[in-house]
Amino acid sequence: SSSSAASDVYKRQRLSSAAHEKAFGEAIEAEPVFEEKRIPLVMVVDDSITVRKVTTRLLERNNFKTVSAKDGVDALAQLQEYKPDVMLLDVEMPRMDGFELATNIRNDEQLKNLPIIMITSRTGQKHRDRAMGIGVNIYMGKPYSEGELLDNINNLLNQKE
Repeated sequence: SSSSAASDVYKRQRLSSAAHEKAFGEAIEAEPVFEEKRIPLVMVVDDSITVRKVTTRLLERNNFKTVSAKDGVDALAQLQEYKPDVMLLDVEMPRMDGFELATNIRNDEQLKNLPIIMITSRTGQKHRDRAMGIGVNIYMGKPYSEGELLDNINNLLNQKE
């Protein structure tokens, strides 16, 4: 058949680089392999659908993949499936608030190093101190500045590398 003849020609044409070097006295330089840059995944945890939508749109416009959760319980379920690079976390939510979720994450072997940015309207020092005590990486007030949020996410991602 013609396909096996073609394959024989192909085999004869393909010299291994060692054989090529032996035959022609020159090494073949390997082509550089460009590692595809992985798109970071950000989990947005907020009970407000508006905040989730606005935030995920901002992130997607800035080349992030997103997954969102409506509260801490939902986020824990999502974390069984997704391993985000950064979590954006609201404080006040039903079923499980941001402090409880952050505590759960910091006590979980698999997740304890997940960077967390807490974004909340609770800007008082007491809440900030509690968040930092749990191990939240960055504490931001609402409404947040888009530029500041993106800078904070990128800084945390760069620390992970």
